[in-house]
Amino acid sequence: MLMFFDVETTGLESCDKICSIAVINEEERYYNLVDEGKKIPPMASSINHITNEMLKGKPSLKNSETFKFLQKNNIQNAVIVGHNIKFDLQKLQEVGFCFEGRVIDTLRVTKHLIPECEFFSLQFLRYELRLYKNEKEPIIPHHALNDAVVVKELFTYLRDMASVDEMCELSFKKVLIQKFSFGKYAGSYIEEIAMNDRGYLEWMLGNVADLDEDLRYSMEYYL
Repeated sequence: MLMFFDVETTGLESCDKICSIAVINEEERYYNLVDEGKKIPPMASSINHITNEMLKGKPSLKNSETFKFLQKNNIQNAVIVGHNIKFDLQKLQEVGFCFEGRVIDTLRVTKHLIPECEFFSLQFLRYELRLYKNEKEPIIPHHALNDAVVVKELFTYLRDMASVDEMCELSFKKVLIQKFSFGKYAGSYIEEIAMNDRGYLEWMLGNVADLDEDLRYSMEYYL
């Protein structure tokens, strides 16, 4: 069974909680707003368009139909697919849910299979790869159900380049990034920076605590 999955949260800090969750497969769709007792600050609402008023009277995560569907299908031969899914699964682990099946991270798979992409956010890929041409309904970015639909379309696109087994493997294989996408060296090759300004990379490795793991791996590789 393939399940396409997404959550929205009250923020990106470790103390933040899931406030909406969605799972779809070939036949069913599940979506819930959930109240985990954590208020949504305006910044988070400006992204996911979920307000504290919308959560009043909503079930807790564990009591939602979507969570119950996940529990029912938490089996070894199931495959869950999401974009940057490590974050989503970590939030589920905080409430005691550990997925027993296989995992596909479309973010990391895309980085492996289409490294020439300038950016890798779900919405950028939606337009870069023209996934929107297959949409049969209006899509609202950062809405858990809508994002799960886009994840499914992205998976279908990637499926022409790799099998499910290969995508599962790539999802846990570090990506060798060629270029910086931010800062004073945005667009520059990391290998060239390692030769011409080695100290800059060494400073980043030693001082940036939340450095992306693939970027850290790439800088260490070229150094």
